[in-house]
Amino acid sequence: MIFGDGPDRTGQVLPYGTFDTQDPEELWNYLENYESVTGGTAIAIPHNGNLSNGQMFAKSDVRGDPITRAYAEARSRWEPLHEMSQVKGDEETHPFLSPDDEFADYENWDVSNLDGSAPKTKDMLQGEYARSALRLGLELGAELGVNPFKAGMSAASDSHTGLATTREENYFGKYQKTEPSPIRHNSEVIPASDPALRTMTSQEVASGLVAVWARENSRDEILGAMKRREVYATTGTRIRVRMFAGWDFEPDDVSRPDFAAAGYARGVPMGGDLTDAPSGGAPTFLIRALRDPDGANLDRAQVIKGWLDAEGETHERIYDVAVSDGRYAGADGRVRQPVGSTVDIGTATFTNTIGAPFLSTHWTDPDFDPDEPSFYYVRVLEIPTPRWTTYDAVFFGIELPDAVPATIQDRAYTSPIWYTP
Repeated sequence: MIFGDGPDRTGQVLPYGTFDTQDPEELWNYLENYESVTGGTAIAIPHNGNLSNGQMFAKSDVRGDPITRAYAEARSRWEPLHEMSQVKGDEETHPFLSPDDEFADYENWDVSNLDGSAPKTKDMLQGEYARSALRLGLELGAELGVNPFKAGMSAASDSHTGLATTREENYFGKYQKTEPSPIRHNSEVIPASDPALRTMTSQEVASGLVAVWARENSRDEILGAMKRREVYATTGTRIRVRMFAGWDFEPDDVSRPDFAAAGYARGVPMGGDLTDAPSGGAPTFLIRALRDPDGANLDRAQVIKGWLDAEGETHERIYDVAVSDGRYAGADGRVRQPVGSTVDIGTATFTNTIGAPFLSTHWTDPDFDPDEPSFYYVRVLEIPTPRWTTYDAVFFGIELPDAVPATIQDRAYTSPIWYTP
């Protein structure tokens, strides 16, 4: 996807040059020419990384040459966001990449490439998912001096119907042929001669949305927020989440009526950068999450941290920082007790008698090392709700499809905040 803001807003195609759609560097040159000719600004948002068979976040360019500093600078400039959830699968992470993350197995499309012509292998997965790309970006940033994969979290429906229907109970499909019907769940989305590489309509994801923290609802301000990565993604729900990081936030700051003003004045928002760690200090975070007013309560808010150690190896860790229903984190920072479920699969209903409508916390990284480059983002999980295929089964009186679960936990992902020594 390409978003632009220039004098020509009529939608007509203008001669800013041509480019090979398989070569991102030609696209970046095109965008640079567009800006030069029009005086506007533009960004590109990569699409379907999980179906790229490892090519989206590779260590080499399309010609097979190692990424250079110039490549890294161009990619960071023109691709500040990554579309990491949409109808063709969620792209945060994968159980193979994050084996200690019990929530990693969420709507993964991981059997083939985009046209079903080549199978997926495990070695490809690192180059396809947002969390592993953020880790790889730390590694390449240390080598090149610029992080090529410094991307915020975006999402989109990828719908071709013109309908913004990302809610599970109101999912209208990707194409006209997959609008609600008793048989839509059993169509091929990705046909393949090998049945093992096929993806069926039942596996479509009712996703997603991108939320923008902008100063006003205008084209210039929204694009500006996207360029500075002050955005977050959801899997279709309208959770509201905000995060700030700094060096001296206090616990009471998260409850201030001027929470956001304090966050900007003494820290950085999602998409920002932390530097100059004070001696003996550690990053402090202010986090707030509010449920979709027409949706499900919240299970928990988590901080996902990735870092690069002195040996050049990357790591990740999850902290449950705000949890509903009186549960507490153990010594490892995790809450292992599930929130439970109120879903009645037979009627495709649930209640908000568990979970919380609002979660907030002040959190300090207990494992901070000022010599290690790192990133932090927040993942907010809802309580379980019926999947769209479960709503279809009840409405049309059909059997539940076997290929997908009956319930899901919709979620939101903030853009990271990066720390650089």
